[in-house]
Amino acid sequence: MGMIRNWVSHSKTAALIWFISFALFYSLFHMALNNSSLSSSGSDISNMEQRSQLYDRMARDLDEHGAVFLKQGKTSSSLSLSDLFTLKDGSVTPVLKAANPPVRANVLYLSTEYSVPILDAVKRIFGPYFEKAIWFQNSSLYHFSMFHASNHIVPVPATEEEIEAEATAVRAVAEAICPLEIVLDRVVLTSTGVLLGCWQVISGTDPITIRANLRTALPQAPEKQIYDAAILHTSLARLVGPPKATPTEAQNTSDELQFFHKLVAELNNQIRGFKAAVSELWYVEEYDLLALALDGRMKVRRFPLGCSRT
Repeated sequence: MGMIRNWVSHSKTAALIWFISFALFYSLFHMALNNSSLSSSGSDISNMEQRSQLYDRMARDLDEHGAVFLKQGKTSSSLSLSDLFTLKDGSVTPVLKAANPPVRANVLYLSTEYSVPILDAVKRIFGPYFEKAIWFQNSSLYHFSMFHASNHIVPVPATEEEIEAEATAVRAVAEAICPLEIVLDRVVLTSTGVLLGCWQVISGTDPITIRANLRTALPQAPEKQIYDAAILHTSLARLVGPPKATPTEAQNTSDELQFFHKLVAELNNQIRGFKAAVSELWYVEEYDLLALALDGRMKVRRFPLGCSRT
């Protein structure tokens, strides 16, 4: 009997120790999960705030630098408007120049389901005033620039075999990316005349993560990329000359800027908050400079985003 009592007492002690250990593990496990969740959430908020601050700066650009595009100033791609467009018979015609070596761009694609309504709104508001002094982005080529394996500023030549290896690496990145749900935060007009749609991420893989993954996959790419790591933007149109008329003819620079702000405000009233889904990553060889923007020659490899969210 004494042996039985000792065995029962020992069993109870062992069970108590096991229970306490399990409870402690369970508590620590959930604390780790919560911390991970908070850290992830905090990172998302940080990325969103980073984009918001970036868009605030972009929105101030027109006031700070004036309408440089009216003087044929340089674009964000370090090219002058005269490098990109010519006015022929009153119409805007892109100047297509061969890219040697071809630019190799990785972009997220925005389907025509979403781009066509946006383009319609842009044409409705800006078209009557600029008519033929505006270049509208092709609605079948709306995209978000992510990462360049080679660009026109820092060209990185590659053989056909190396290009195929890059494309394979980008496909692997796409397979690990979750489709994005995004919302149009605002439209801004830059001093260089580019009308930009600036977006925020509702769900899916953040652009900062996508660019980091592409950086890892493409180690030979230029160290300095063209765009901020957080940005998610698409070009909607480019103003290449002055408006043909204004409701009240602008008498000075201040009036001129107010007119541009008025048009941007009207467009924001119509499409701000517009939601879209992104489900493809493209690897693009641009044989002409800015082929995606100017309807130039290019070769596109389309990769679906393969991550399945649970």
